[in-house]
Amino acid sequence: MDRQHVAALLNYAATVDSRVRRLMATQEQAAATIRSWAEALAHIPAVAEAVDWDASRAARRYYEQANGDRSAQFRPIEPADLLAAWAPFRAELMNRHTDPLPAVDPDDVTAWRAELLGTRYAVAHGQQPPSEHKALTSDPHPDVEARLSEIGSCIPPHVRGELASYRPGRVAREAALAAGQPDPLSVRCDWCQAPKGQPCRSRRTGPDGVARSNARRITPHPSRADLAAAQHRQEAAV
Repeated sequence: MDRQHVAALLNYAATVDSRVRRLMATQEQAAATIRSWAEALAHIPAVAEAVDWDASRAARRYYEQANGDRSAQFRPIEPADLLAAWAPFRAELMNRHTDPLPAVDPDDVTAWRAELLGTRYAVAHGQQPPSEHKALTSDPHPDVEARLSEIGSCIPPHVRGELASYRPGRVAREAALAAGQPDPLSVRCDWCQAPKGQPCRSRRTGPDGVARSNARRITPHPSRADLAAAQHRQEAAV
């Protein structure tokens, strides 16, 4: 915010707080107040559309929330209050920002770093919107949908066959589902505490009680299979 922005903000705050008006009673006081505020708020934008930030609205919220904060009831708004209000908006901007590839020569480390930091600085201070990854906002291409409906999977059958020897657990699970049997991984394992969707574990402990291994099992524990079968029978009976 520059001095013009700060002057407009203080003028707005003075309409709801007479204490701010007293800070601006004389021309010298007004100039000193505007100068000190501008120095403190130099890295805060007056408006940042990317995160719906407006400094005047932040000042308004300060007084609206003062009813629940006794310390705020006895003093006018200060630059620190706006700094605290801007902090979560700044964090949101940086969380959404993904560093774009600098346009300079990557062998020029100094220029590369300077452009990267300059972009981050501009985003963090509301000078430009964050550079975000493009999200998928449409359905798959018609050619992809046609192929998926034809083969029933994004993995072609011949590739699935070649992968079978590397995924014996998944192959056994898919065969059981194809045969109409319940999926053991649809329930939590009471024996090894494996959550739903995760394979069982073979935990071995030494004489001292310390776990020595925690390997995945190809087949689930029998008690888990029994529990899945019981749940399947209950659902079929409903």
